[in-house]
Amino acid sequence: MVRFDIISCVPELLKSPFEHSILKRAIDKGLTEVKVHNLRDYAVNKHKTVDDYAYGGGAGMVLQIEPIDRCIQALKSERTYDDIIYMSPDGELLTQRLANGLAMKGNMILLCGHYKGVDERVRQHLITREISVGDFVLSGGELAAAIVCDAVIRLIPGVLNDETSALTDSFQDDLIAPPVYSRPADYKGMKVPDVLLSGNDALIDDWRHEQSVQRTKERRPNLL
Repeated sequence: MVRFDIISCVPELLKSPFEHSILKRAIDKGLTEVKVHNLRDYAVNKHKTVDDYAYGGGAGMVLQIEPIDRCIQALKSERTYDDIIYMSPDGELLTQRLANGLAMKGNMILLCGHYKGVDERVRQHLITREISVGDFVLSGGELAAAIVCDAVIRLIPGVLNDETSALTDSFQDDLIAPPVYSRPADYKGMKVPDVLLSGNDALIDDWRHEQSVQRTKERRPNLL
């Protein structure tokens, strides 16, 4: 079972993603665990402060190392972790291949940055991996952490009603998924391709593969 322990100074941001749809069903089935920990519970003063000004000056606050270390050590005293991941815009880019690899792991900690980020000593001494969801900056790492959880949890056997569904997703074979259609077969003159109505599985598989290759060439040639 894959377990995620998410550390955040604004845990309320992570409530909704895990209370609906596929992620909720996976948790209810006992196929995964997601626990959100309030970093302020590990603050060292009565005001629950977890950030301070940056040494050397400059705009923005920095998450301090002490509450982060206290939280991580408390979690590690309860179980071992395969990875302690910091959600960072300059980390390793999240790809389907990376998600596949994470789905094979067990326990993971996801640390959500905020403000101007975390004390560099956290990244140097407490973190085992850094992951980015794209070349842009968010207000915090919470949404990025939810994206990582979603991408990984849906790959766990038993989470999706049809386990082959994940195998045909975009990027699983370094190709974009082919176009899909549903009823009606003819809507205002816009028709579903005849091959999809043929009932010939081999022809349909060939058509879908050709469409995937063509779409990838047109839209994401870097994947080829």
